[in-house]
Amino acid sequence: MVSWSGHIVPFIVTVAIWFVATGLIAWADNRDRATFSRSILIGGAFGIAGLIAILIASQSASLWGVYLAFGGALMVWGWHEIGFLTGAAAGPRRIPAEEGLTGARRFAQASATVIHHEVALALTALLLISLSWNAPNQIGATVFVLLFGLRLTAKINMYVGVPNSTAEMLPAHLAYLKTYFGANRMTLLLAVSIAAIASVAGWFGSLALAAPVGSAEMVGASLLTTLCLLGVLEHLFLALPFRDGMLWGWALPKRAVAVRNDTNSRT
Repeated sequence: MVSWSGHIVPFIVTVAIWFVATGLIAWADNRDRATFSRSILIGGAFGIAGLIAILIASQSASLWGVYLAFGGALMVWGWHEIGFLTGAAAGPRRIPAEEGLTGARRFAQASATVIHHEVALALTALLLISLSWNAPNQIGATVFVLLFGLRLTAKINMYVGVPNSTAEMLPAHLAYLKTYFGANRMTLLLAVSIAAIASVAGWFGSLALAAPVGSAEMVGASLLTTLCLLGVLEHLFLALPFRDGMLWGWALPKRAVAVRNDTNSRT
């Protein structure tokens, strides 16, 4: 039986945070580069607050503890996203890919563009796992590890090649990353990735349906289910002719103005 407080509310909360947070991060990372240091400081403050929230919430297996840990994990994740998209923590290679590269050399160059970010994410995941080890509430660590896995899968698919590699929300200073994307094509890897994430969503969903109504276990499993469903959606975006600006155009005001002015100049 579907519960309003145990299933529907967590779903609405997760989708709302995903939509608003993605837009706000895109807005901050597409502003003038002079504002990046302030964005990084604000993101760092939220990240530290998120770590503290996860640490506190890990000791309570209550509803408020689940939501607090969930919010804390998203704050830490947002900190990393701002660091990457501003270029503060990306990788040592910040130039376009060499033409004609294949195999190990292409992979090495592509990895060098994001390795600092990936290492930071992995270390943070290990930190959160250690902080919540044997704790009654492990939602914070689980959420972060899940987001890490979903993002890593998306990056690997874009490197191999996807039908829709549009990246409208990618800041101009990271435009060189597009040269590391694979050819526009449908691959078995993308299909398997979507199926695997959907299977994980189904597993979390079964846990949410089996948990006692209104319990912290039900809410936690529902939050994780929704994150997985959003992961499926984001991977479907890689397969379908979807433009980021369709959902988050409001977060890219300068680009919208530029496109509008360009359109007007042609008419």
